[in-house]
Amino acid sequence: MKYKQIPFIIGLILLFFSCSQPGKDNSVEWKKEAAGVWKIKAGSPDKLNLLSELTITPKYTEINNLGDIELPISKDEIRFEWIDGKTYIRFPLDRDEQIYGLGLHFKTVDQRGRILRLHVDHYGDRDNGRTHAPVPFFVSSRGYGALINVARYIDVWVGTGVWKDSKNPPIVRDRNTDRNWEAQPYSDNLEILVPAEGAEIILFSGTNMQEVVQRYNLYNGGGVLPPRWGLGFWHRVPTLYSTDDVEKEVSEFEERNFPLTVIGLEPAWMSHSYPCTYEWDKERFPDPVKFVSDMEKKHIKTNLWMNPYISPTGELFDKIDPYTASHTVWNGTVPDYSIPKARQILKEHFKKHQLDIGVSGYKMDENDGYDYWLWPDVAIFPSGHTAEQMRQIYGSLMMDVTTQMYREKNLRTYGLIRAANAGTTSYPYVLYNDYYNHRDFITALINSSFIGVLWTPEVRASKTSEEWLRRMQTVCFSPLAMLNAWADGTKPWSFSDVSEEVDAIAKLRMQLIPYLYTAFADYAFYGIPPMRAMVLEEGFDAESEIIMGNLHATDNPYAMVAKKESKDQFMVGASLLVAPLFAGEVSREVILPKGNWYDFYTGEYAGNGENVTITPGLSRIPVYVKDGGIIPLYPPIAKLDGQKYPLEIRCYGTQSASYSLYDDDGETYNYENGDFIRIELKYEASGGKKDSSVTIPEGKEPWSFSEYNFRYMTP
Repeated sequence: MKYKQIPFIIGLILLFFSCSQPGKDNSVEWKKEAAGVWKIKAGSPDKLNLLSELTITPKYTEINNLGDIELPISKDEIRFEWIDGKTYIRFPLDRDEQIYGLGLHFKTVDQRGRILRLHVDHYGDRDNGRTHAPVPFFVSSRGYGALINVARYIDVWVGTGVWKDSKNPPIVRDRNTDRNWEAQPYSDNLEILVPAEGAEIILFSGTNMQEVVQRYNLYNGGGVLPPRWGLGFWHRVPTLYSTDDVEKEVSEFEERNFPLTVIGLEPAWMSHSYPCTYEWDKERFPDPVKFVSDMEKKHIKTNLWMNPYISPTGELFDKIDPYTASHTVWNGTVPDYSIPKARQILKEHFKKHQLDIGVSGYKMDENDGYDYWLWPDVAIFPSGHTAEQMRQIYGSLMMDVTTQMYREKNLRTYGLIRAANAGTTSYPYVLYNDYYNHRDFITALINSSFIGVLWTPEVRASKTSEEWLRRMQTVCFSPLAMLNAWADGTKPWSFSDVSEEVDAIAKLRMQLIPYLYTAFADYAFYGIPPMRAMVLEEGFDAESEIIMGNLHATDNPYAMVAKKESKDQFMVGASLLVAPLFAGEVSREVILPKGNWYDFYTGEYAGNGENVTITPGLSRIPVYVKDGGIIPLYPPIAKLDGQKYPLEIRCYGTQSASYSLYDDDGETYNYENGDFIRIELKYEASGGKKDSSVTIPEGKEPWSFSEYNFRYMTP
């Protein structure tokens, strides 16, 4: 034996013992959960995971209704190893396979070629896995997805590591002489490192990627169905506003007949914030019961800001103190939301000061990170869960507690959150942050559709009226349309030269509520994301394109390649394609999927499976409707006042179609017990003739619609 072989042999022996320690569970158990869903128990997973502490129930019936389908990969292609108390997981990658998901990213959609650490944090302008929703779920273009159900910081290498015994090795090239030399050679695997002695993996299969996402969402309880008012227009007032200030603000909205369904109060509504009391400030809001009631009389809901940290000046402090962590944040204690007693104390306090007087929901801030503004990983929680685990699920726990409070009152809520993870699909919260890049906001909106969360590209401020209008146009096609004026007091009409256009897009948002509400019902019942990536749309063929990087001695010494992909257009509901423009742009290219598409505003033919360049002007955001699209619209109202409205039902194209319009009471959970209706809207086009019909289930009365007027948009 040659001496140089000895270290190699010793390494193999050490590896054998590290993977086969006495008492360590190195088994891999598979269990079929439902049609197209499997659960893998690999090794000894933590008892606490991303789903274990949440009040969710998989919708197995709906999953099974999608039909059974096998995985496109075999069981032995998923590999597991255990080394140094950690779990190594490997999935295969085909050469042309694309990977989506793995968190709320702001710059990239296809994650192949990326290295990520999935870690709850405020987004810091880099797609490195540290983000508000680092959901460890990926979707493969092969037609399957995997959730790594572990509440830990997870490292992922998406087609970057090359095994020396790979069955598909990259070509070895000489950089000196071969212009095709690659800085990042081809890799045929997706690898995951879990810092624990086991992991639970849940696999989902589907006939296409959207069906994979549907099964994933349904497994997490189905998507959220917000209250109808939540889909209107929101306005958050400056921090130090008082009752009088808010009432003046609301009056100005009313005078201008500008849409408003929710008013948001920022930190100074409470007696002490940073840390928080969750009690009303007696000077700024001397009579909160009357204030909330007066807003309700105007058909305006009240949403309150909060962060998790408890002030020693409030009545909650002593009660919750035994159930808080070892460290403080902003001098406030950190509740352990995983302890039932802590949850009960918090619920009683929230009910007393907010729910029982009619407050409609929360904006739950600063539960995401920046390491200086969160507990450190050495913090100790009384539940015994590690600080790392709590960081990964803290936003999820806050959503769970508050959602259950409203469920107990049989009222739906809708609010904002800074941190989320797997399992929160059914929770009535929309993610937001302080990062403020408009283009990247749209990429985040697209990525949210892969991982079962919602995202709003909220409007706060703009440098120009053009940017202001462009931001307003996009937020009105998102899950939550909001102007957040907490810092500078901006109003929708702050840029007077575009105030009419801003008013028009806000009213279009109100008109779209029947269509959006139906899209969210499809999310709740069938798991279909209401806003979704183009790659989930049938007939969309655009794939990521690799662009050769330019060699630069300092910035890019290895000539790393870049990726060109579709990350600035998206689908809304069943039939709308939205293609935003950004400040400084006069024209843009739109990628139309296969099939005929029509202009939303005019009904004119736009194209079929092609790239079109458009110059729409400033006043309109480009929106297209697929052939056979049926879009129900309210009148351009400013409030939802509980009355029934006539519907304008727009029909596009030459293809006969039907649309299942959803309706319920808009506020309670009674729909879960069957108290809802589906109204069939039918559009028939044949031989140059057009016809339409409305079918309401026998014996049922709609809550929201008074009449139905069809409008044929296409000649």
